[in-house]
Amino acid sequence: MLSLLRLSIAEDVDADGEWWFGEEAPSSRDATSTATLGPDAVLDGYLVAKEEGVVAGLPLADALFRLVDPALRFTPSVEEGERVEAGQTLATVGGPGRALLAAERPAINFVGRLSGIATLTRQFVDAVSHTAADILDTRKTLPGHRRPDKYAVQQGGGHNHRMGLYDMVLIKDNHIDGAGGITEAVRRVRDTHGDTYSIEVEVKTLDELDEALALAPDYLLLDNMSPETLRQAVERADGRVPLEASGGVTLDTVSTVAETGVDAISVGALTHSAEAFDVSMRAR
Repeated sequence: MLSLLRLSIAEDVDADGEWWFGEEAPSSRDATSTATLGPDAVLDGYLVAKEEGVVAGLPLADALFRLVDPALRFTPSVEEGERVEAGQTLATVGGPGRALLAAERPAINFVGRLSGIATLTRQFVDAVSHTAADILDTRKTLPGHRRPDKYAVQQGGGHNHRMGLYDMVLIKDNHIDGAGGITEAVRRVRDTHGDTYSIEVEVKTLDELDEALALAPDYLLLDNMSPETLRQAVERADGRVPLEASGGVTLDTVSTVAETGVDAISVGALTHSAEAFDVSMRAR
């Protein structure tokens, strides 16, 4: 439905890795490991899944380990986006012991968070697999971590909505109220930007849908509509504009929403409510 981003989280380590690691050990000072391990100690670590799910974030973990010490060797045992079982080894890492333990927690935190997002996304994708509907994320992400979060959605089989406020126009209720109506809001966008951006318009009723359809936007966002209203919206649109359903969709309801015939379903919970995936590392 929407243009898909192909995200590389290695770029995020290049930009933010020093900041992430700086929280753990300013000036690379790990008080515990410095006292308990000799400077020449070498360790081998194993990242292990403690539950079933979909793994994501291993390239970021690899980059974080190498950021702390280029001598650390990280070897994935599974592919990104792969379903894994409890007890399965996800990756091994070996090298200087102090550096390995210093990088352990930031690396595990990212693999846990991103795998949690990927796992929840896959559950939504599986729930609508009998339909043609795509599962989309939203901008409801932790500030500073949008790219990794959206990357994890991709690994779970979902699709990315806009990255921010700059890559498409999404006219929502506050914009409509501020402009004085849907028609005026769309007119102002086209007067300002021409055809530079794709335009999506949020509608809450079938009357608003009819008004928006007459303006030929690129997408329509059907906000908090009941399944019956969604079905009527699909009939009225008749394939003229891709339709995105949004608003409080859960795993219990997403299948019913998809069966109305909408083209996509956006789910904020993918990134704002995903439980962390349980992963641990044992070193010896």
